Amino acid sequence: MHFLEKIQIRPVSPSDNLEQITRLIHLAYAKHAALGLRFWGTHQSISDTAKRFEQGQGFIAQFNEEYIGTITVRPPQPESPLTIYRNPDVWSICQFAVVPEFKGLGLGRALHDAALAHARLNHGQIIAIDTAAPAKGLIAMYHDWGYRYECEHSWQPHTNYMSIVMSRPINPN
Repeated sequence: MHFLEKIQIRPVSPSDNLEQITRLIHLAYAKHAALGLRFWGTHQSISDTAKRFEQGQGFIAQFNEEYIGTITVRPPQPESPLTIYRNPDVWSICQFAVVPEFKGLGLGRALHDAALAHARLNHGQIIAIDTAAPAKGLIAMYHDWGYRYECEHSWQPHTNYMSIVMSRPINPN
């Protein structure tokens, strides 16, 4: 049986343990924190995790009842400081995390696909994401997934870097 066939990816539910999910997010971002990058995920509180899930549809990946990944896909955000996030056709991704021992196995892509499917089902046309400009590996991965550069933005004081904002069509031709 292929690894991903053993993984359950499902919507977040009220019974999910937000403390454990926050711990998985911190663990997933620990490598970036060690490099001095202050991603939101390096320090967010349990309350922050809940608020970020409330902004859209969260998904959880579980393996043997253990949380091993998460992603949240948000509908257009009319109040966002970013023009692209205010666009009524644009959905965005945040709170995207995979615990280190499960990275490189296709889990991140599977979570991403779940987020895209949800946005597509809700008539989204474009998906956008932002990440730290110094996170060259993440930028390259998103580029490989069809994302293209849109702009830069600062989320300070929640982060300590400029973010690269990228987007791609939800249904690529």
